[in-house]
Amino acid sequence: MMRVGGAIGAGNHIDRFIPVSKLKYYFAVDTIYVGKKLGLLIFPYMHQNWEVRYQQDSPVAPRVEVNAPDLYIPAMAFITYLLVAGFALGTQSRFSPEVLGMQASSALIWLIIEVLAILLSLYLVTVNTDLTTIDLIAFAGYKYVGMITGVVAGLIFGRTGYYIALGWCCISIVVFMIRTLRLKILSEAAAEGVLVRGTRNQLRMYLTMAIAAVQPIFMYWLTFHLVR
Repeated sequence: MMRVGGAIGAGNHIDRFIPVSKLKYYFAVDTIYVGKKLGLLIFPYMHQNWEVRYQQDSPVAPRVEVNAPDLYIPAMAFITYLLVAGFALGTQSRFSPEVLGMQASSALIWLIIEVLAILLSLYLVTVNTDLTTIDLIAFAGYKYVGMITGVVAGLIFGRTGYYIALGWCCISIVVFMIRTLRLKILSEAAAEGVLVRGTRNQLRMYLTMAIAAVQPIFMYWLTFHLVR
């Protein structure tokens, strides 16, 4: 009984710092969702409804709502990006565990900086939103799908293929982020019946566009040296 009680107590302490129960929501995906979400990330132009459905004041699981943020795709995309980066470096005789480690550390550090900068910006602009830190990590992690596409295209078709594929994915991620985040960042103003009026709401719109605009910068910065 003491061991069981100790384990439960330890679990409660872990859940206090790492919301394991909440993380389960972000990994509640299936094959159909993954396929639809990848298609949405690459081809967001025809998608009409970007709102996340709610059930009893809680968002429905990603596996039944393609607009819901998830951590499965960002996590798998990050790992795949490192594998593709290692393969690309290997084809150029530049691979080493140290170089790949630096690649992973750089990508992770920039992701952390990006999320912290967004959180600070939301605080400074006084945005009242239901966006969580995990949501921001998920949205920031979606860029790795486009990065993988660009590097793979570069390995097959050379730098021309890299620029074409990455350019398409950069435009797609900008469209995806704007259409997704504007519902979150402008939600308070929309609830009041005012969408883009006033200085504060203009700042929110600029912030949404800025978050979307930095995605191509990171995508290029973390991939251009992998294709020659």
